[in-house]
Amino acid sequence: MSETLVFIDAGFVSKLSKHLGGGNYLVYNLIDFARELADKQKLFCREIFYYTAPPFQSEPLTTKEESLKEGHDKFIKKLREKGVIVRQGRCQRLKIDGKFEYKQKAVDVLLTMDLTNIPIKYSNIKRVILVATDSDFVPVIKNLEEQGIKTILYTYYEKKRDTNFSRSNELIKSVYKYVLLDKKDFDSVPLNKK
Repeated sequence: MSETLVFIDAGFVSKLSKHLGGGNYLVYNLIDFARELADKQKLFCREIFYYTAPPFQSEPLTTKEESLKEGHDKFIKKLREKGVIVRQGRCQRLKIDGKFEYKQKAVDVLLTMDLTNIPIKYSNIKRVILVATDSDFVPVIKNLEEQGIKTILYTYYEKKRDTNFSRSNELIKSVYKYVLLDKKDFDSVPLNKK
């Protein structure tokens, strides 16, 4: 069985989990989720890369921010202990029309850097799995294709324009193969909280 690397955009997966859960986040085992996606492609998951940003931290910290950060740090520590490669950007807070909005920054850049390094660090890898929905990855996907590395995209989209899950035709056309995620992909890997 050929080896693969699985790259997970946490922001996308989190948003999708909440959408598929009808407003509640689905509870699932992230590591089993990544391995299952690879297995469905008849590939062995050699490494899992997970891209996220810690919760926003103001000065001084609020009690809620402190609690969110503690939970985040505990989760990241467990992933790293299980061998997941975690890359963290930062969280930016913007005030728009009197409301705070939070955006991850530098996460896509970190993911792109790791994708670019595949031929150097993992010369035997010829297929990668990307769990994302962002068309910003198109140039690096095309670059990998030129180097003989095919990208399998696991994504989700809706046909309606201007939704959280609008389709990027450019992204779909750039990959070797794409698969639409659904609730069963999460439900099939339940989290054992032990």
